[in-house]
Amino acid sequence: MTLDEAEAGADEAAEAGKRPEGEPGSGVMIAFGRQLKLLRLRAGLDRTEFGKRVGYAAQSIASFEQGRRIPQPAFIDKADVVLDAGGLLLALKEELARAQYPAFFRDMARLEAEAVTLHVYATLAVPGLLQTEDYARSVFAMRRPLLDEETIEQRVAARMARQVIFARKPMPTLSFVIEESVLQRPVGGRSVLHRQLEQIVEQGQRRNVEVQVMPTDRTEHCGLAGPFTLIEKRDGRRMAYVEVQRDSRLHTDWAVVRDVEEQHGIIRAQALTPLESVDVVMGLLGEK
Repeated sequence: MTLDEAEAGADEAAEAGKRPEGEPGSGVMIAFGRQLKLLRLRAGLDRTEFGKRVGYAAQSIASFEQGRRIPQPAFIDKADVVLDAGGLLLALKEELARAQYPAFFRDMARLEAEAVTLHVYATLAVPGLLQTEDYARSVFAMRRPLLDEETIEQRVAARMARQVIFARKPMPTLSFVIEESVLQRPVGGRSVLHRQLEQIVEQGQRRNVEVQVMPTDRTEHCGLAGPFTLIEKRDGRRMAYVEVQRDSRLHTDWAVVRDVEEQHGIIRAQALTPLESVDVVMGLLGEK
């Protein structure tokens, strides 16, 4: 059996077990993988030799070609050059970046990257933009039905990549209101929570970031309808994003967005101030 025949057999087995729509391994991932393989074979390279030229193991090349793993931007850049693809692989770069996210979040990820203001109200977990890598990994590991390890690592990497928003220029205005119960829940264990709380304090010290805690003992609380995110783009358009049980909705209707903005304003007034919130987080850390 030739190497190409062996690869073809492995690819058929992988194709038979490919993930459902919306997961890595579908849509643009399959298209990119097939294009990559065709270009590699045209260049007369087996996976081992091609891997050496781009700095990746043959197993990783197989995962890319079979649509089981999303390649990093640096790989796409180098592969396009090594395979003399003339931009064919680069053309899918943006779509591949969006494919890192579950289907229901992809539009929101794009809008988040373009936002000039972002206001987040969190009731169940620390907002993704504030999560540490270990906290994010623990959140994804708890999902049911279970995610496979490769998907977990892909989701963690995508979540960490979103945090470039903090260093973006011009700086966006970011605010977070987090339920106190979220900060008390030891997702991933006490040590993971401890580092997560430290990160919340660190990010809250940025000039363009405000973090507020909503105390559990508040008798007046207008946020009982659940979490949401408010987004404003450079052109002034404002939107409200809501998500529950892996389903999401992006509201653009002015009346709906206005209602959520009113709710957000009251929530911020009912929550602790940023300075008071730091004291609460520091208390949970045992430093006050």
